[in-house]
Amino acid sequence: MRPLSIDGAWVHEPQVFADHRGSFFEWFDGDAFHEAVGADLRLAQANCSVSRRGVVRGIHYADVPPGQAKYVTCVRGAVLDVVADIRTGSPTFGQWDAVRLDDDSHRCVFLSEGLGHAFMALTAESTVVYLCSEGYAPRREHGIHPLDASLGIDWPVDRPPLLSDKDAAAPTLIEAERGGLLPSYAACRAHRLRSASRSSGNASTRA
Repeated sequence: MRPLSIDGAWVHEPQVFADHRGSFFEWFDGDAFHEAVGADLRLAQANCSVSRRGVVRGIHYADVPPGQAKYVTCVRGAVLDVVADIRTGSPTFGQWDAVRLDDDSHRCVFLSEGLGHAFMALTAESTVVYLCSEGYAPRREHGIHPLDASLGIDWPVDRPPLLSDKDAAAPTLIEAERGGLLPSYAACRAHRLRSASRSSGNASTRA
């Protein structure tokens, strides 16, 4: 797994073995994940979304703690997957990084608790699956407008993006910060350290 430019986010680029029958690849490796992240992936919920070309979903995030870490891949079509640093006090606050996820390269993105997540469907019927460390909890869920000019995400648009009513009504990053809705970088790092400590303890117990 390779770290992205935002602390707490990584991309996994699996080796794909293809022959006349089709292909095979490992889209998740627990040992490699633990080595890169320093903690195990806690699986509480698995989601699948299918989107029309031009749909943008996000930017979504959850209160920390407990937050909601996500391990994301695209199993059909292609999407531009975006990680946005919305953690107050972070050295990269307000910055973002993007990875093309598709059914050819089979890349995966992991983003830690407290980071914002969004994607744009680049093809018809783009199908994204993601593993979540926590289940959906409406009262802890928040959003940032994906077209917020202060973030300046470079969406590859040749038509107006299709947003849900909820995402279209989401505040800008500055509005969310003024409203006290954003997680702090310090709280997110502390949460990651606690998760890593628990993973180390579990590993010792298993040994």
